[in-house]
Amino acid sequence: MRETMAIAKAMSNISIALLLFAMAGLAWAEGPGNPPVRKELKVGDPAPDFALKGSDGKTYRLSDFRGKQIVVLAWYPKAFTPGCTRECKSFATRGHSLKALPVAFFTASIDTPEDNRRFAESLGVKYPILSDPTRKTAMAYGVVDGPDAYAKRWTFIIGMDGRILHIDKAVKVETHAEDVAAWISEWLKASASEAGS
Repeated sequence: MRETMAIAKAMSNISIALLLFAMAGLAWAEGPGNPPVRKELKVGDPAPDFALKGSDGKTYRLSDFRGKQIVVLAWYPKAFTPGCTRECKSFATRGHSLKALPVAFFTASIDTPEDNRRFAESLGVKYPILSDPTRKTAMAYGVVDGPDAYAKRWTFIIGMDGRILHIDKAVKVETHAEDVAAWISEWLKASASEAGS
C-alpha cells in the first residue's frame, strides 16, 4: 500500500512538473510583447507586419510597402555561416534581377543588428539585412520553434496587398536571388494574362 501511494505521489509530482514546464513555454510564446502561437502560414494568408532594423541602420516595416511593391523576406539561420553567406551573397551579386521588378527584398535572421551590420559589410551587401533578436517576427512567420531556435531557411514572397504569394522552403542558396526573381516574373506574367482575359 505504501509503495502504491509513493508511486502515485511520484506520478503526481511528475505531472505537476510537466504542466509547469508546458505553462512556462506558453508564457514565453504568448507572454506580454510576444505574438500569439499560430498555425503555420500558408499562401493566401495575410503576412504578419514587422518593424525590423536593417544593416543600414534604418527600420523597415512591411506596411510601408503595401500597394507599392512586392516584398521578399528571406530568413536564414545565422550570420557568418557558410550556407547563409552564400545565400546573402546571391542576393548581393544577383540582386539586379530583382531590382528590375517591383520588388523590395531583404534577408533576415535572429542575429543582432550589430552582427548583421558586420555581416553585410563583410559581404559588401548593398541591400538591407534585417535583424530580429527578440524572435517575435520570426515566431509570427513560423520560422523559429522556440526561444533558443535558429530561424529556418524559408523565404516569403508577399504581394502588394500584404498577402503571402509564395513560400520557398527548399532554398538553393547559390541561386536563390535568381530563383526568386524567376518566380516573381512568372507570377507577374500570369497575373497580367488573367487581368487581360
